[in-house]
Amino acid sequence: MPELPEVEIVKRSLFKMINKASIIEIKVKNKNLRYKIPRNFIIDLVGQKILRITRRSKYLIFYFQKKLLLAHLGMSGKFILIRNGDKKMFKTNFYYDLNIIQKHNHIYFKLSNGFTLVYNDIRRFGFFKLFNVNELNKVTFLKKLGLEPLSAKFNSEYFTIFINNRSKNIKNLLMDQTFVSGLGNIYVNEVLFMTGIDPLRLCNNLKKTEIKSLVLNIKKILKSSILKGGSSIKDFKNLSGKSGSFQSFFHVYGRENKNCSRNSCTGEIKKISISSRSSFYCVKCQN
Repeated sequence: MPELPEVEIVKRSLFKMINKASIIEIKVKNKNLRYKIPRNFIIDLVGQKILRITRRSKYLIFYFQKKLLLAHLGMSGKFILIRNGDKKMFKTNFYYDLNIIQKHNHIYFKLSNGFTLVYNDIRRFGFFKLFNVNELNKVTFLKKLGLEPLSAKFNSEYFTIFINNRSKNIKNLLMDQTFVSGLGNIYVNEVLFMTGIDPLRLCNNLKKTEIKSLVLNIKKILKSSILKGGSSIKDFKNLSGKSGSFQSFFHVYGRENKNCSRNSCTGEIKKISISSRSSFYCVKCQN
């Protein structure tokens, strides 16, 4: 599943390529995504101008004059921008093979700027939801989300207050979207390694210095991943069809039985399951 850096990259790409364009036609080839495409989807959006595009956690929000379109990519969802004239992707020397992926193209948004935005989703766990523009604070999917990890409000003080009287392990805490939104399994594994903390460590046993390091490393790793184009685990690509490269810098994720990457450590990376998710950590330098 795309995590915060990957969704942020898609948002920036979309903003650059289609912001201020109007939707002139919509074709829904398959309405059966995670939630069925609503009946008013086409009527409410055709003729509307995209005023801006933002991200909240792993959600994309498209703003129109009267409506908000909330989009989630699920496990395998992606947007493809196709130039109408030659059917090729714009601004890259890489082009998707449309013959292979076409059966998974579920929605076509024909835009006023000469492009068609296609939503492609092999597993169909992604979804779209329409809301009135003044209902953002009432959107159920967003109401319970915690702070954005790159925001100034996500700091040591917030962290300390939140974990007071909580005995959850640190891995599950960082995965808790009501605590901090957008973090997923890949980046939590990497953050805990960088901070030298065992994923099973109870959060109420953390020292002040460790909390400070966790906050700093979360921000550092997310910013680094965004800068490197995200992580291409399985089939993630940005809007231009380019794979991210942050996976080349993984220290623990997917490195089971390999030596620790710290020069000063002779430990080995171990894989365990925590709440049904794969967790990777160094048995020697994470404690």
